[in-house]
Amino acid sequence: MEPAVTNNKTNDIIDWFEHLSENAGQVQTQTLRRILELNHGVEYLKQWLGDININDMDACALESLFTSMVPLASHADFEPYIQRIADGDTSPSLTQQPMTTLSLSSGTTEGKQKYVPFTRHSAQTTLQILRLGAAYRSRVYPIREGGRILELIYSSKQFKTKGGLAVGTATTHYYASEEFKIKQEITKSFTCSPEEVISSGDYKQSTYCHLLLGLFFSNQVEFITSTFAYSIVMAFSAFEENWKDICNDIREGNLSPRINLPKMRKSVLKIISPDPFLASKIEGCCEELQNLNWGGLIPKLWPNAKYVCSILTGSMQGYLKKLRHYAGELPLVSADYGSTESWIGVNVDPSLPPEKVTYAVIPTFSYYEFIPLYRQKQGCISPIDDLAEDEPVPLSKVKVGQEYEIVLTTFTGLYRYRLGDVVEVAGFHKGTPKLNFICRRNLILTVNIDKNTEKDLQLVVERGSQLLSEAGTELVDFTSHANVANHPGNYVIYWEIKGEVEERILGECCSEMDAAFVDHGYVVSRRTNSIGPLELCIVERGTFRKILDYFIANGAAMSQFKTPRCTANQVILRILNMCTIKRFQSTAYP
Repeated sequence: MEPAVTNNKTNDIIDWFEHLSENAGQVQTQTLRRILELNHGVEYLKQWLGDININDMDACALESLFTSMVPLASHADFEPYIQRIADGDTSPSLTQQPMTTLSLSSGTTEGKQKYVPFTRHSAQTTLQILRLGAAYRSRVYPIREGGRILELIYSSKQFKTKGGLAVGTATTHYYASEEFKIKQEITKSFTCSPEEVISSGDYKQSTYCHLLLGLFFSNQVEFITSTFAYSIVMAFSAFEENWKDICNDIREGNLSPRINLPKMRKSVLKIISPDPFLASKIEGCCEELQNLNWGGLIPKLWPNAKYVCSILTGSMQGYLKKLRHYAGELPLVSADYGSTESWIGVNVDPSLPPEKVTYAVIPTFSYYEFIPLYRQKQGCISPIDDLAEDEPVPLSKVKVGQEYEIVLTTFTGLYRYRLGDVVEVAGFHKGTPKLNFICRRNLILTVNIDKNTEKDLQLVVERGSQLLSEAGTELVDFTSHANVANHPGNYVIYWEIKGEVEERILGECCSEMDAAFVDHGYVVSRRTNSIGPLELCIVERGTFRKILDYFIANGAAMSQFKTPRCTANQVILRILNMCTIKRFQSTAYP
């Protein structure tokens, strides 16, 4: 997430995108043609397209043929092919070019990590979207050439499959790529931390060193960033506990014994040197900040920072309040929109607050289709889903105000792949749609005929936690579970809180949340007692850190982690239930 350093470079990449946007529909048709030309004849496509000679077809006819013949698919449809590739099969099953790398999805959405194809194209589009997003940001928040970025970024350990393919998170592959090095050279703006800190594999030690180096270069830091807002909040929460040790390290030009990884120690000690004046200045700031409950920490310690940039939508909305507390008056800028499978859109309006951000689709990165979704009428109760579907439409046919599920056809071997993201078209940037992320479609709390999305849950938790704020207590993190082991089933919401609060207030929070669910199926089921009272479980401090540790121990990267907002994962539930210290039951329904 780098700045564009010169006006020429900023204008060049923005001009490139503006031109694409004007002709987005035609560009999409040509993008699909390029994908099919590169991968025509692969095993997966052959079963649907046979031996049709695509070179004899014009792009529009090819687009029509492809969308009518190749079915919509989920990850499960590609899993057998990807597993064969992982095991060493080099035949052209998904792509004509042999794959050498696979990405791991985080696993926090569905409880298990998935292999996703990763190619040079993936790294190139990552570089392209980061340059483009930075160019738009630099128009609003100009930064100095030669400045530094406090990037709270983390690689996970890579491993090899049976067939010798490198496996790791998409961010891990990118940070190890030539494109990441090129990015810093192009922009003349450098991350504070060396590669040994980013790739240590120990997020606690990496976080300490990121903060130490960020403060050592504090006057040079132009902005602060991480993939997800969670990582920034977690880092500054750790800083509250470790600031004295960090100040000592800066004063002495040394490194705390807690950093015991030799390569990381050596790389950091090469950079820092004793600076008693800076250490005393930071100590003075921290003593003041403690009295303010660390409000405005970021601008106080990084006086030249222009903004904080991260993914702030979807499941990250729960961290906005805490991040705003740390950022004070400093703008929070939403980073660009993508997934492990493909980048999708760029934030062309970085001055907008996260709640209003939209993403303009980049029509050359993948071929996009959109499945129209319709909320069913309140009286209509579906046993499967509260969303009715229509036939997918191309990018050029989407309508403002309509909700859609995104479908991807990628250069990396995924064809008409249902991403599971629900978006709303908020408008257009020239000819390309601007998307508002709504939620993950498959994140649904359901016991009976009730269907509640991640966004529904977020609104409910915000309503309940208002009572906490009024009592001077803070919600640190939360998740939920649809308990169907008992009859009637019920929703269980787990809260980790900071501070003391009366049990009476927690009981009121529980009932407030139960009453705040507006889904018709839920309300009817609660009134008829076919769904039991909502249960609020208060877990001990550090519980969600244990969940993070569990995911990282199983291959996730810190920069990729998202607290699952709804879980059926038995290991997570075991951690939550073992750490529960108080339970409350709603009295919202008689």
